[in-house]
Amino acid sequence: MNRRTSAIPLIIFALALSASSAQSQARATSAATQPGVARAEQRITGDGLLAHIRVLASDRFEGRGPGTRGEDSTIAYLSDQFRRMGLRPGNPDGSYVQMVPLVGSTSAVTASVTTRGGQTQALRQPDDYVAWSMRPDPLVSVSNSDIVFVGYGVVAPEFGWDDFKGVDVRGKTVVMLVGDPPVPDPRDPSRLDPRTFRGPAMTYYGRWTYKYEIAAERGAAACIIVHQTGPAGYAWGVVASNTGRERFDIQGAGARHIPIEGWIQLDVAKRLFAAAGQDFDALQRAAGTRAFRPVPLGATASFTVRNALREVRSRNVVARLDGSDPVRRGEYLLYTAHWDHFGIGRTIGGDSIYNGALDNAAGVAWLLETARAYRALPRAPRRTVVFMAVTAEEQGLLGARWYAAHPLYPLARTLADINMDIPNPWGRSRSIVSVSHGQSTLENLLARQAARVGRVVKPDPEPEKGYFYRSDHFELSRQGVPALAFLFPGADYIGQPADYGTRVRANYVANDYHKPTDEVKPDWDLTGMVDDTRLLFRVGLDVANGSAWPQWNPGTEFRAARERMLGR
Repeated sequence: MNRRTSAIPLIIFALALSASSAQSQARATSAATQPGVARAEQRITGDGLLAHIRVLASDRFEGRGPGTRGEDSTIAYLSDQFRRMGLRPGNPDGSYVQMVPLVGSTSAVTASVTTRGGQTQALRQPDDYVAWSMRPDPLVSVSNSDIVFVGYGVVAPEFGWDDFKGVDVRGKTVVMLVGDPPVPDPRDPSRLDPRTFRGPAMTYYGRWTYKYEIAAERGAAACIIVHQTGPAGYAWGVVASNTGRERFDIQGAGARHIPIEGWIQLDVAKRLFAAAGQDFDALQRAAGTRAFRPVPLGATASFTVRNALREVRSRNVVARLDGSDPVRRGEYLLYTAHWDHFGIGRTIGGDSIYNGALDNAAGVAWLLETARAYRALPRAPRRTVVFMAVTAEEQGLLGARWYAAHPLYPLARTLADINMDIPNPWGRSRSIVSVSHGQSTLENLLARQAARVGRVVKPDPEPEKGYFYRSDHFELSRQGVPALAFLFPGADYIGQPADYGTRVRANYVANDYHKPTDEVKPDWDLTGMVDDTRLLFRVGLDVANGSAWPQWNPGTEFRAARERMLGR
C-alpha cells in the first residue's frame, strides 16, 4: 500500500479517537459534578476515617498479623462494615473473603564466615546480619559456601547490563548491593543517566525482591544484600526488627526461593571485604560500570536455619457495588489497601504490638470511607466498583499476588486499580504526590480532578526508593492493569514551611515505620486525608463512568503485558 495514501485513514482514525476520548472525559466530568456526587462526597469525613483507624490500630487487634487472632478480628470488622454499607459480597461464592493459602516460617539462624588464613568468625543477629529461609523445610543448612561479590546482581539486557558475566555461582553465597547501578549521564556526569535504569528513579532491578529472585535463578545457595539506608529506604533498625519474626509465603512457592536470604550491616560487610583483602568502596565503584565482573572473596559462609512451620489460611476481604449500566457492569474498577501489619513481635521501648496505625490501618480507613461514598450515590456508576483489603502486603505483596493469579473478576476487564498505602495525617496540602506519576493516562484524570479543587499532582520526590514497586498495585500492574498508587501523598502543606512534608515523612520513617510506635498520634490532622480521599473518589468515578479505558503510557514496562492481556 502507498504510504502517503495509507496515512489519510490513520489520521482520520486518530482524530476520531481523540474526539471520542474528549467526549468520554467530558461525560465523566459531567457525571462527577452532579449534585448527588457532591452529597456522596461529603460522607467522607475526618471523624469517619479516624474511627476506623482507632479500631484497626487498637491493641485488641494485636497488630493485624496474618494467621493470628488479629487477622480474625480484622476480617470480621471489615466484612461487617461492608455488609452494613449494603455492598455485595465480592466473592462469587457469596462471601466477603478470598482465601489466600500461606505457609508461615519462623527461623532460628546461626551464621559464620571463614576468611583467609582459616579464621572463623560467628556473626551476631541482628547486630551484624539478619537472615532466614523461605524453604518449607524444618532444617536448612549451607556449609562452607564460597562468597562471591556480584555487584548489584542485575541482568538487564535492555540496558546491556550483566553483573554475572557467565560466572557460575551455583551453591555459592552471593553478596549484592541494594538499588540500581548508578550510571552517570555521559552528557553531565554529575547526574545519573535517565536512559539507563531511569536515572535516579529505582527500577525493579533495584528492589531486594529482585535480588533474591535472580540469585535463585542462578542457583546460588545464599544471597546477602549489603544494607545502605539511602537506596534501601529505611535504616538498619527496620531490618533488625524482623529478627525471629514469622515470615509468610504462598503455599507451594518455597521452591522458587534460594536456601538463605538476608541482609548484612554495611560496616560488617566492609570488615568482611577487608579481611578478604578487598576494598569495599573500590568494588562498589566498579559495580557501577558495565565492565564489572564478579569478585570471589576467598572466604566461605555457613548458615544453619531451623524453621518452625505452619500452614495459614489468610484472607483478602472483597466487596463490590454493581454497575448500573447492563453493558458495562462486567467491567471493573478496583480500589485496594492492605489490612495487615506485623502483629506481636520484638519488644521495643516496652511495647511489642506493632499496631500499624498509619501503615496501613489509615489506608484501610481510606478504602472504607471511599466505599461509603460510592454507596451514598443516588445511582451507581456504570461499571462495577470492587473494594479489596488484601493480606500479607508486608510479607511481599502476597495477597495481591494471589489475587493477580486467581482474580475474582477478569483482569482483562479490570480498567484500573487505585491503591493507598500510608495516607497523609499531617494536614491539608496544595499538591498530591503520585508514585505512579507518568505511568498511565490515569494521571490525566487525577490532574484534572485535582485542578478542579485548586490542587496539583507531583511526582514522587524520592524516586530512588522505588515506592512504586513496594505496594499491592504492583502485582496487578505487572499483569497489565493500570494503576494509581499513593504513599506519603501530601506535599506543599498549607500554612507550613516549605520543608514540612519532608520533615514529617522523615520523622515517621525514622521513629515509627514498622515499629510499635506506629500508633494514632494526638497531633494528627486528617483534613488532608479527607481531601485526598474525596479526590480519589472523583477520579474513580471518572474511570467507572467514562468510555475510554485507561492506558499505560508508551515506554512503560507494563504496557506490553496489558497489550498481551487484551490480545493486541
